[in-house]
Amino acid sequence: MIEDIKKDATARMQKCVDALKQSLTKLRTGRANTALLEHVRVDYYGQMSPLNNVSNVTVADPRLIVIKPWEKSMIPVIEKAINAAGLGVNAQSDAEVVRVPVPPLTEERRKEFVKVVKHKGEEHKIAIRSERRDAKELIEEAVKEGELTEDDGKKALEKVQTEVDNGVKKVDEVIGSKEKDLMQV
Repeated sequence: MIEDIKKDATARMQKCVDALKQSLTKLRTGRANTALLEHVRVDYYGQMSPLNNVSNVTVADPRLIVIKPWEKSMIPVIEKAINAAGLGVNAQSDAEVVRVPVPPLTEERRKEFVKVVKHKGEEHKIAIRSERRDAKELIEEAVKEGELTEDDGKKALEKVQTEVDNGVKKVDEVIGSKEKDLMQV
């Protein structure tokens, strides 16, 4: 039973870390990255579709994303969707492709993004701590019901705390990596 509670808490904490990584991919770092456009949706014959379902999205160089739609009629639709997405980039099209130049970030903007990253990291640390609370309640209930001895309950709480510490450490590593990425000129 203790292992089940620990495994469940560990899996939930890992989901928190994964969700943090996913949410940070949307933050622009000054370098071209296809993840910047992952959440952009385009109108494809009346259906809102992800950009990568209607085109080929590639990084041409460190400051340029190139989108080659499978149908040329989609070029103006893609350009409009990217410009309307509020990403701080300005899509430009020609007869074949849509180019998205990624401008370098100003120092002020980088610092704003670092604050956003730290805030998101703190939110995910809180989520991890709430998983600890849930696991603690399950363990305390098992001790109260007599399914676990008090010593086993304390050991289980220590194991859960170790997992929480590992989860918080992972979040700190992700935040540190993204912060380093943002501050790199």
